[in-house]
Amino acid sequence: MAKSGTGRPSRAGAVRRSTKGSKAVGSGGQGRQALEGKGPTPKAEDRPYHPAGKAKAARERFAAAGGKGKPGQRGGNDRGQGQDARTAPARRVKKADDSEMVTGRNSVVEALRAHIPATALYVAFRVEVDERVKEALALANKRGIPVMEVMRPELDRLSGHDAVHQGLALKVPPYEYAHPETLLDEVLAKQQTPLFVALDGITDPRNLGAIIRSTAAFGGHGVIVPQRRSVGVTASAWKTSAGAAARTPVAMASNLTQTLKSFKQRGVFVVGLAGDGAVTLSDLDLAQGPVVIVVGSEGKGLSRLVTETCDAVVSIPISANTESLNAGIAASVTLYEIARQRTP
Repeated sequence: MAKSGTGRPSRAGAVRRSTKGSKAVGSGGQGRQALEGKGPTPKAEDRPYHPAGKAKAARERFAAAGGKGKPGQRGGNDRGQGQDARTAPARRVKKADDSEMVTGRNSVVEALRAHIPATALYVAFRVEVDERVKEALALANKRGIPVMEVMRPELDRLSGHDAVHQGLALKVPPYEYAHPETLLDEVLAKQQTPLFVALDGITDPRNLGAIIRSTAAFGGHGVIVPQRRSVGVTASAWKTSAGAAARTPVAMASNLTQTLKSFKQRGVFVVGLAGDGAVTLSDLDLAQGPVVIVVGSEGKGLSRLVTETCDAVVSIPISANTESLNAGIAASVTLYEIARQRTP
């Protein structure tokens, strides 16, 4: 093995590099270039990554093309683009599936009876067949709705782990809300006495489902929900309504106060429910006429504007040991009392 001048063996092929011309190692020379800086900052239009630089490059391309097209528009030879930006096909954006899953045997059968435009019926593998399951399968086959047999864990996932599906789930499109004025027109056209329930700040879908069910049970003609700060007809509301959402229309008001005022102009009395109402429910003398009952949230109650719009604010007598009733129960009690007074 060859030896270097120091007497130590050198590696084969190793070349000793010269240090001539290298930077000084002392403290004065180290980092001198960093101390000198990089010079003045280039103008914005001279920096290719800056928006001003990109605009300048676009103007130059525009001028090079003879003034054709638009400044900032890439031509066919720019970075391999083969199409003009105006003629390039639009990118398809996949939208989220807004479908709802109606779960439970009663709810599924009622939805199928009402000809809700369902897209699929899911049946748990080896489900216990009763009359409701048989009717659901028959209605789905008659309407040409695909029937999917899935394992229970998969049905749990599709329905939501907190839902009780009882082995049946129906996939339906988003709920189509009616217009409040349209519902009123239909009731008056049938020469019936309108009875509606409007919700003010109700956010629990189970309360909405219970109110829909009570409205159907006591002869109500529909439920009105505001567009903002309110719950909509979700799968949970469908479930709680026990299928009544298929028979009782739900309308959406863009502005609840304006809708109530419009109803008043057409002869409908607006009755609000509140714990400190000036009129007790048993003394309500408006039950025989057209009525819309307004139910507020259990915590905040009715809003100020809605309260000012009401013809009467009614309270339900309850035990002193109970602070309040939830919205679903309060609406049910009021609907029952109005139906009782209307009964000949």
